[in-house]
Amino acid sequence: MKNDTEEDAVLLLMPAWQARGYGGVKLVNVVPGNSARGRAAISASYVLFDRQTGEHLLILDGGELTARRTAAASALAARKVARPDSRHLLLVGAGRVGSNIPHAYRSVLPIDTVRVFNRDREKAAALAAGLRKEGIDADVAEDLEAACKSADIITCATLSQEPVLRGAWLRPGQHVDLIGSFTPHMREADDEVMRRGTVFLDTGHAKIESGDIALPLKSGALRETDIAGTLFDLCRNGAHERTGDDEITVFKSVGSAIEDLAAAILAYESVRHGNG
Repeated sequence: MKNDTEEDAVLLLMPAWQARGYGGVKLVNVVPGNSARGRAAISASYVLFDRQTGEHLLILDGGELTARRTAAASALAARKVARPDSRHLLLVGAGRVGSNIPHAYRSVLPIDTVRVFNRDREKAAALAAGLRKEGIDADVAEDLEAACKSADIITCATLSQEPVLRGAWLRPGQHVDLIGSFTPHMREADDEVMRRGTVFLDTGHAKIESGDIALPLKSGALRETDIAGTLFDLCRNGAHERTGDDEITVFKSVGSAIEDLAAAILAYESVRHGNG
């Protein structure tokens, strides 16, 4: 969708279904210009339906569903490929998705320190304050480069069109989690991140949908053979056998309708059985 006075808006439709059981579809509007209006950049709804009858069973806030399943997928990947002793998390982006990241990571790794960097410092400070109320050592990162160099895990959840993370800032042993880029022109990491890291994708669609992968493939900074696998591979074959403590790992996600469906089914079953 074109708007001559601001960045283009994007409309996404994400359907998925089981052979038997459930199906669902998510409708997403991404409007980057909403930040100037004081409104959320992403508006979304999810409809879960009965696969056999087509009956609509549940309507969910698609933004909350996306935020939670995205954080869960990132944490799952980190559990498979990051150093198991990772304790220091740097969160770049303090939006709806980013705010779920610390809790997801703390459920799978011994994260005890969280630093938050955001273009709007007030948002970073608010998120850090909320985490501190929960007993987490959290604060604002004032210098992104310095914060990157001290973190064990760097997770980026922004709507950036240009790289915010530089490969030159990375140190051996880190895990990089890239969430934000979901179009070929969006990008959170530069080519050097891909050159230095062992790269994993949530699905093969990331090679086409995300500038973080599509552009390095085009430039030659990343080759198809450099991509070590997908989240499906990691779940099927177990944890990644790291080459050593100095290996840098990179996980790029673009999201999957299957993840949405799984999360919606979990929500519905929890409510139906009184666990919600």
